Amino acid sequence: MSDLPYRPAVGIMLLNAEGKVFVGRRIDTTQEAWQMPQGGIDKGEPPRAAALRELEEETGIAPSLVEIIAEAPKQLDYDLPAELIGKLWRGRYRGQRQTWFLARYLGRDDQISLETAHPEFDAWRWVEPAQLPALIVPFKRALYEAVLASFVAELARKAG
Repeated sequence: MSDLPYRPAVGIMLLNAEGKVFVGRRIDTTQEAWQMPQGGIDKGEPPRAAALRELEEETGIAPSLVEIIAEAPKQLDYDLPAELIGKLWRGRYRGQRQTWFLARYLGRDDQISLETAHPEFDAWRWVEPAQLPALIVPFKRALYEAVLASFVAELARKAG
């Protein structure tokens, strides 16, 4: 399946005032899977706009409550496990090539709502950045480690 392309996508690492990261528990999996908001880029859509749209679609957080702090210096890929290729995205992609953004949440927790038009999460919480790789499904673990490495300087500033 390595001849299939990557799906263009985005992800957003959203930090609260304490430097913790938003994660949501996915509805569509039988395993315990927590992840940061992420999703596909619509045709002709700039990545930054896609990230803010995906965040709002998944969490109810309006773009006005978010400040983009940084963009990862390069796009990051992940491959689907063989058993999922063909089941996701109508079998057109082998995984995703994502542009990641680091953002500050300017709102309050009560402004977050998972009751969206197409819910993807059934629970959410704030976690320490170092916890992220252990919370994600195994096939995305290296991706999350790369996201953390991309934002290490900004995260250190938030912690300091």
